[in-house]
Amino acid sequence: MSYLPARTGRHRQRYMDQLRLVAGCIPFRLEKIVEDRSCNLENRLLILMISSPNRDGLVFPKGGWEDDETMAEAACREALEEAGVKGILGDKPLGDWEFRSKSRQKSCSLEGGCRGYMFAFEVTEELDSWPEQANYVRKWLTVDDAFKFCRYDWMREALRKFLKVLPEGSTNEARKESLEFPMIPVADARAQSQKLASGCYEKPSGVQHLDESCNKCAVQG
Repeated sequence: MSYLPARTGRHRQRYMDQLRLVAGCIPFRLEKIVEDRSCNLENRLLILMISSPNRDGLVFPKGGWEDDETMAEAACREALEEAGVKGILGDKPLGDWEFRSKSRQKSCSLEGGCRGYMFAFEVTEELDSWPEQANYVRKWLTVDDAFKFCRYDWMREALRKFLKVLPEGSTNEARKESLEFPMIPVADARAQSQKLASGCYEKPSGVQHLDESCNKCAVQG
């Protein structure tokens, strides 16, 4: 099966308050194990991260949110392009975090600033080939290892937020009914995410640095 090449360039990139808007996800799956009353949910939970050449640490799939897609669609696209996975996306972001792009980590200027929105993403399919396979390697990790290998502190904060919405000790089926936010199939993301497309939606608890006004959201070339 062939896929369209990964998007490149920033001519369709969205910006808000001079920050590049980024969408990404924390891909996860529940490992099948023998049921045990003493079993902790985190012991069954695996987190997918990706590595890039010549850089330490691991990251979650993420990338620019463009003007022809919803935030949810951008997160799903990045999961496919960078990690080669399909699945079920949370219909609300876990929160938003401000950080600098990897090429501007040591810069003090406004250029290179990003605001990233991260979603939970339950993996249902891993592809044998994907658009950016040459640049990224997939790694399934335990929760403890995921915290250790996060390249940036903001990713650890997003991971902590993610863990808060997973009821401890629940099975996969029960968890889908009791999550704080419902999960929606990727194919339905556009129909159910119209509010996200404009950047205006009900603010999740624990959101950091989220602008209270939607009027400042603009698309810059």
